[in-house]
Amino acid sequence: MPDDEVSVRYMVDDVESAIGFYTSHLGFALGFSAAPAFAEIRRGNLRLLLSGPTSSAGRPMPDGRRPGPGGWNRIHLIVADVAAEVERLRAAGVGFRSDIVRGPGGAQIVLDDPSGNPIELFQPAGS
Repeated sequence: MPDDEVSVRYMVDDVESAIGFYTSHLGFALGFSAAPAFAEIRRGNLRLLLSGPTSSAGRPMPDGRRPGPGGWNRIHLIVADVAAEVERLRAAGVGFRSDIVRGPGGAQIVLDDPSGNPIELFQPAGS
C-alpha cells in the first residue's frame, strides 16, 4: 500500500448496494469485489473497504456486540460546489442528514449511504 493511501472500513448491510451507491453517485471506482461479504472501492488516495454482515469484520465481538453501520465518524469528500452536488444527489434520490451548514472554513452537508453510514461533502471557503 502506498504511503499516501488512506484506508477506511465501513460496515454495510448490502455490499452490492453500497458498491452501486458509491460508484454511481460519489465518483468511486471498484477495485475488488468479494460480494456479498466484502468489496474495495477507491477515489483518489482513499481506499474504502465495504464489509458486509458475512465478512470477517462483521463477526461478533467477544462480548456479543456485532459491528454495524451508522454512527457519526465519516469520510470527508472535498467538492468544488456543494450546492450543485446536493442538487444532483437529491435528484437521484439520495437522503441527507442535514442542510448545508456554512462556517469560516467552508460549507458542508452530511448524507447517508444505503446502510446509514455518513459521508460529508465539503466545499472549502473561497473555492
